[in-house]
Amino acid sequence: MNFELNNMSIFSKKKPQEPQNIGEIQKEFAKLQESFGALSQEVAQIKSANLNNLQKIAVVRFNPFNETGGNQSFSLAMLDAKNNGAVITSLFTRNENRVYSKPIKNGASEFNLTNEEKEAITLAQNNKNSKS
Repeated sequence: MNFELNNMSIFSKKKPQEPQNIGEIQKEFAKLQESFGALSQEVAQIKSANLNNLQKIAVVRFNPFNETGGNQSFSLAMLDAKNNGAVITSLFTRNENRVYSKPIKNGASEFNLTNEEKEAITLAQNNKNSKS
């Protein structure tokens, strides 16, 4: 197939025409203001929705029993911007592994928290990554 392009202008981008007078400048400015308003509103909605996303996470590893070696057990705190979420604790022994979950509201729980769970919540609230 023989294909020739005599006019290369179809591949060039056409530059937008510059405003020629104050009226055209004002119209462009009004369009920009409208776009900026829409973007500002969208950013505000994203920020509001983001408050409910998990943002603060911390892990504390520990050894609750003398008969096992190492820090095989852990408490994991996962919180949103309002310090709501959950803390999950895994207690590891030679014979079994137990997992507990407790809801967290405003940084506290209606259930009794262990020292390790409290530490994980505090670390998460302070945006620390983890502590072993």
